[in-house]
Amino acid sequence: MKLWGGRFTKPTNQLVEEYTASIQFDKKLAQYDIQGSLAHVKMLKACGIIPVQDADRISDGLQKVAASIENGEAALQQEYEDIHMNVEKLLINEIGTVGGKLHTGRSRNDQVALDMRLYLRDTVADLIRLLTEVQASLCKQAEANLDTVLPGYTHLQRAQPVLFAHHMLAYVFMFQRDAERLKDSFKRINKLPLGAGALAGTTFSIDREYVAKELHFDGICENSLDAVSDRDFVVEFLSDASLIAMHLSRMSEELVQWSSAEFNFIELDDAFCTGSSMMPQKKNPDVPELVRGKTGRVYGHLHGMLTMLKGLPLAYNKDMQEDKEGMLDAAETLRGALALFAPMIETMHVKKESMYQAVRADYSNATDLADYLTAKGMPFRHSHETVGRIVLHCINHHNYLQDLTLDEFQTFSDLIEEDIFDALDPETIVNARRSTGGTARQSVEEQLTKAEAMLKDNRAWLQTDYSHS
Repeated sequence: MKLWGGRFTKPTNQLVEEYTASIQFDKKLAQYDIQGSLAHVKMLKACGIIPVQDADRISDGLQKVAASIENGEAALQQEYEDIHMNVEKLLINEIGTVGGKLHTGRSRNDQVALDMRLYLRDTVADLIRLLTEVQASLCKQAEANLDTVLPGYTHLQRAQPVLFAHHMLAYVFMFQRDAERLKDSFKRINKLPLGAGALAGTTFSIDREYVAKELHFDGICENSLDAVSDRDFVVEFLSDASLIAMHLSRMSEELVQWSSAEFNFIELDDAFCTGSSMMPQKKNPDVPELVRGKTGRVYGHLHGMLTMLKGLPLAYNKDMQEDKEGMLDAAETLRGALALFAPMIETMHVKKESMYQAVRADYSNATDLADYLTAKGMPFRHSHETVGRIVLHCINHHNYLQDLTLDEFQTFSDLIEEDIFDALDPETIVNARRSTGGTARQSVEEQLTKAEAMLKDNRAWLQTDYSHS
């Protein structure tokens, strides 16, 4: 008989059972369901709601159920619908009818909300750890390439030369915003919904603060209707996850481009590439390509969650069973991507000479020629127009600015002198941009110092501010 079946006169239609069951995916919440149940029964015992000996038997039984699920011995069955009822049924099988006392003073509505918060609490910490590892690998590449110059792009057209270290650090700061968003979301995740019951609380004299303390929550959800209805914390997580996926996708796009023969800026380690079944010469950047491709599924989970919630009245509705698959899949998708990204970046070979040759074979020093003329007294708009004509001259004659002779330069302006050749050198151009946040080595070293401090803060947060049982 179903654990809720007393009111029913017919068995559940098999198709209904298959359609409404969630055990195939919410079984991933088993450890959290048992964690919450252990805290709940401890509270029931402390409050005298169930006898001490019954509470102790239930606690021992839950520990055995946890072990049987972990080692794969427990048979989780679709007929019991979800992880909550499967755990309760396994407990009753283990210790007898006394196991039915576990559900005193709670509902599956507040129970599932608790499980999801416990799961996301661990997930947020795990993603911050993985993001920090990716940031650390980027910092290592930055430190190793403080003198490596490559073309910087706007509109995917060569714009101005930058240090490769500067480019790597851009992603470090990008991922730091992701880590900060996750940290901030933690305080909204870390509220206890258990004790809200189905929607209106419970008649039993429970102690919600006791359970919150036992499970290391910062506090309780103050309104029982809100406690069981709220999935804002899942939407927020999926929003944060979408931003992380987007940042990973942007970097993946650059890795794919840079590893092509047309760019030839980097080579990914063989361990993170695959080959072609037909073309023996191929080395495909499948990891960044797949990370880029999986971004869409993370976005889809966010959109699906928002759409599912938008028309729901208070309190719990069966629609909300759709809150878990997207959350679980988005978390696993990001875990997989981030775990691969750190070693892939760290082992990436940077083709410094190829980057440098690319910088010398473009017009990305044109802005510096305009700045040179402006510093000599020419109004910038006049400088801009003059340099445009010089660039056009070079294009027509199939050469670059640094290929011109001084005499050729002076046909456009007699302000140009011998020092123009040093002014147009890529290293000079890079190191002239000493403004805070700029691409000069001195500025990049300052950014690297700040980035390393951020990583230290992330690790400290994981050690001190994040606590769970």
